[in-house]
Amino acid sequence: MSDKPKFAVFGGGSWATAIVKMLSENLDEIGWYMRSEQAIEHIKEHGHNPNYLSSVEFRLEQLKLTNCINQAVEDADYLIFVIPSAFLHQELQKLTASLEDKVVFSAIKGIVPETSLIVGDHFNTHYKVPFNNIGVISGPCHAEEVALERLSYLTIASADDEKAQIVASVLSSDYIKCTTSDDVLGTEYAAVLKNIYAVAAGIAHGLGYGDNFQSVLMSNAIREMKKYVKKVHKMKRDINDSAYLGDLLVTGYSIFSRNRLFGTMIGKGYTVKSAQIEMSMIAEGYYASKSAYLLNQQRGKKKAKTPIIDAVYGILYENKDPKKTFKKLTDKLD
Repeated sequence: MSDKPKFAVFGGGSWATAIVKMLSENLDEIGWYMRSEQAIEHIKEHGHNPNYLSSVEFRLEQLKLTNCINQAVEDADYLIFVIPSAFLHQELQKLTASLEDKVVFSAIKGIVPETSLIVGDHFNTHYKVPFNNIGVISGPCHAEEVALERLSYLTIASADDEKAQIVASVLSSDYIKCTTSDDVLGTEYAAVLKNIYAVAAGIAHGLGYGDNFQSVLMSNAIREMKKYVKKVHKMKRDINDSAYLGDLLVTGYSIFSRNRLFGTMIGKGYTVKSAQIEMSMIAEGYYASKSAYLLNQQRGKKKAKTPIIDAVYGILYENKDPKKTFKKLTDKLD
């Protein structure tokens, strides 16, 4: 690997677009893989993503655009995956290029449905990427505020601090501040779980619950997250750090949160399918709620107590009535 490693971003959505914008502040060349040839041609002609964060203007000489995943992998040293977890397995099936000696960072806040693994574990188990070459990019940070260049914070987690520092250096700017962490598993699971809690916050909003209840819900959510993550990976961590509590709060409360919006629609009576169609965006919390619930159930007597996750799962996958389910949930919170 050269002294100046090359970076490539995989994904065409809003968060992928935001990460390319961040990288463009520091790098002369950025590989960018997206499936849509139409979107690529639009960017080449107009300088912005036609579908997401269209206000962000790119300098075309910086971008190495391609719809060939293998070319993007071969041309880069650091690979940042931002493909929604529901579609990651399908995209990686196109992969013939070797990931040997590649550093893989996930900015995906979900669990791969086909394997029930978080993204880092998926790359390690199925693509033999060593854990020292795996990292996570997490918030608290919304793509829309990156586009507006509002001050935002990222947590870069890796078992190899040098690699975390490299990624932090290329993402940092006047409006992006990065901290590093060695809690790779905890950070990634927290990024998954906070989407479920944001769906819960949205359902509560859609049902007409007010700010008083929302504060209690978020207070219980961070404690529930702490119990869940401790079961997954026991280590010393401060659950009140930005990567955990901060990311939970911004996703639970922000007007930019697609998971909160999805939950709000469910609370107002939309079916899952109708909400997904109207949003035209992926709400990772929908997929995460199933994976997180089932993983917890598999622990049997050692499972964590997760009344909020259980309630969201019941509403989304067992067709339980949101109003009745949340009425029962209110009796379990304190």
